[in-house]
Amino acid sequence: NVTLIFALSAYEKVIAAYIGGLQRRDAAGQSLDVHSVASFFVSRVDTAVDPLLDDRFTSLPDPALESLHGGAAIANARLAYATFERRFRGEEFAALREAGASLQRPLWASTSAKNPKYRDVLYAEALIGPDTVDTMPPSTIEAFRDHGVVRGDTVREDLDGARHVFRALESAGISMEKVTEGLLVAGLASFAASYDHLIARI
Repeated sequence: NVTLIFALSAYEKVIAAYIGGLQRRDAAGQSLDVHSVASFFVSRVDTAVDPLLDDRFTSLPDPALESLHGGAAIANARLAYATFERRFRGEEFAALREAGASLQRPLWASTSAKNPKYRDVLYAEALIGPDTVDTMPPSTIEAFRDHGVVRGDTVREDLDGARHVFRALESAGISMEKVTEGLLVAGLASFAASYDHLIARI
C-alpha cells in the first residue's frame, strides 16, 4: 500500500516504481504474484483548497470562484484515474500483463465528506470505476446504502471539466502543487505522531 498520495506528479513516480519493480522481477525470473494499491487521499484536497477559495472570494467576489468549491478533490482523483488507465491499460504494461502481473489498483482514501454542506456520499458517488478500491468509514457506507446512487463509471466522467478546475485554480493563484505538498507534509507529521504515540504506549 503506497499511501498518502495527493499529487499527480507523485502518482506518476509511484506507478513507475511499481512497474519498474515488476520488470526487474520478470527479468530475474522471479514470481510476478505481487499485489499493490496506490492510496489517493480525496476529501483532504477540498479541505485545503476551499478555504483558499474563500480568501480569494473575499478580496475578489467572483461566482466562478464560488463554483470551484468541492471540485478540486474529485478533479484530482479523476485525473489520477486517467493516469492509471494510460499507464496500465496501454503498451507500457502489456508485456507484464501477458506474463500474469497484476496492475496496481487506485485506492480512494479519506472519502467521507468533511464539509457538512456537501452531499455525504459525494466522493463515493463520483469515483466509481473498474479496478478501484474505495475505503469508507461506517457512516459513509451506511449513507451510501441508504441513498447512494450508482450511475456507472463516474470516475471517467468529464475529464475536460477536471482539467478546467485545475486551470481555474491556477488562474485564481491557487497552486495545486503547493496544496498537495502541504497536505503531504501534514499527513506525514500526523502519521509519525500516531506511530510515536503507539510506541510510547507499548
